[in-house]
Amino acid sequence: MRSAFYWLLMFTAATAAACSSNTSPSDGNGAAGTVTVGNIFFKSGHNGTQNPAVDTVAAGTTVTWTWTGTGSTPHSVRSEAAPAFTSSQTLTGSGQTYTFPFTTPGTYHYDCAVHGSAMTGTIVVQ
Repeated sequence: MRSAFYWLLMFTAATAAACSSNTSPSDGNGAAGTVTVGNIFFKSGHNGTQNPAVDTVAAGTTVTWTWTGTGSTPHSVRSEAAPAFTSSQTLTGSGQTYTFPFTTPGTYHYDCAVHGSAMTGTIVVQ
């Protein structure tokens, strides 16, 4: 009898864990609102998508792009269309960052001013 109770308890705990939800799913790469600027790609820190990097964030989220492993290759974050956001300067060197607070819902497309369609991304603000 004790063994059956033990297994029932284990089954209930496993079921509860499997049914729990996380409103910010992640594949372990990082959080929504973080984007890696690499050579020659943008990569979502939230879900790992790359060229295009695609992130969905809540209105009010500040997105941070971080230059990683870029060496002496220049890159930027350039808003492509309406709705628009303020674009970054062209920056060179790992460790550079650019942040922008997305306060208005919409779908924001961006690229690198240096590499154009070879480096693209989208921020969906809800």
